[in-house]
Amino acid sequence: MTINEQALQLHKQWNGKLETVSKSPVKSREALSLAYTPGVAEPCKVIAQDPEAAYTYTMKANTVAVISDGSAVLGLGNINMEDISAPRCFEIEERLKEILPIPVFHDDQHGTAIVVLAGIINALKVTGKEKESCKVVVNGAGSAGVAITKLLLTYGFKNVILCDKVGIVSKNTKGLNWMQEKMAQITNPDQETGSLADALKNADIFVGVSAPNIVTAEMVSSMNRDAILFAMANPVPEIMPDTAKAAGAKVVGTGRSDFPNQVNNVVAFPGIFKGALEGRASQITEEMKLAAAKAIAGLVPDSELNEDNIMPEAFDPKVAEVVSEAVKALIPKA
Repeated sequence: MTINEQALQLHKQWNGKLETVSKSPVKSREALSLAYTPGVAEPCKVIAQDPEAAYTYTMKANTVAVISDGSAVLGLGNINMEDISAPRCFEIEERLKEILPIPVFHDDQHGTAIVVLAGIINALKVTGKEKESCKVVVNGAGSAGVAITKLLLTYGFKNVILCDKVGIVSKNTKGLNWMQEKMAQITNPDQETGSLADALKNADIFVGVSAPNIVTAEMVSSMNRDAILFAMANPVPEIMPDTAKAAGAKVVGTGRSDFPNQVNNVVAFPGIFKGALEGRASQITEEMKLAAAKAIAGLVPDSELNEDNIMPEAFDPKVAEVVSEAVKALIPKA
């Protein structure tokens, strides 16, 4: 049985991977009167007088809301299952940040960007490359690609080129959406033009959040020595790791669990959410994202770094706690 067949079988068996379980056993009238009416009125009255009491008497302290219109799935497009497509996701996030007093965090943007930066931090150590002199190509100018590009620039990369279906994004590219136009102003400093293949010539790092099998061995061979490739389209990456390695890549990561170097937001968001909730943050800042990325990278000791080991395991029990503490450390004290 293939992994795809096993996955289908298990999902049919699970019939959904989550369940709702009551914390309060209600097996008598007395129990019902405490958990429901009239008992529930008491915490309501306390919270009405002191909104902070919601952290004590309700699930606010450990709950997140998930908002989606099901219009995008990384690598699969609009099949009405998971995320919010670009550029609407940027508009929705900005609006929510304006009106809500709680953190707003688009995981496919920022969770992905954080783990990519974490992986690149360690891949640079393995290859001996310096961020200031690296040419970086990010393919996929949607939610993840834009956020990755922004965070890489914030971290200190100088030459980041964003590509999409139109090829290299530059100030003169036609047909861009409003966010891509903004990104054209801060990327591609040499105003290169052409296709993805053109962009990859003499590049040091490739980050793909786009579509399967669009990077060829020839493209990898045209990159600089000891290239770093994060081919993160799911379920099929932009190039398979063995092909990329054979073409000369030094470090290769994907979004999948069955290859080395899983570069996937599953490593980031539990700890980020935990830190924001425990620290009662009102927002997730760029500094928090950088701190989270550095914390994730630091979980792989320098002595253990190698081309197939640049990321901590998703099941490493230290990950969530270390990321949480890094985020909390940057939350202003009340």
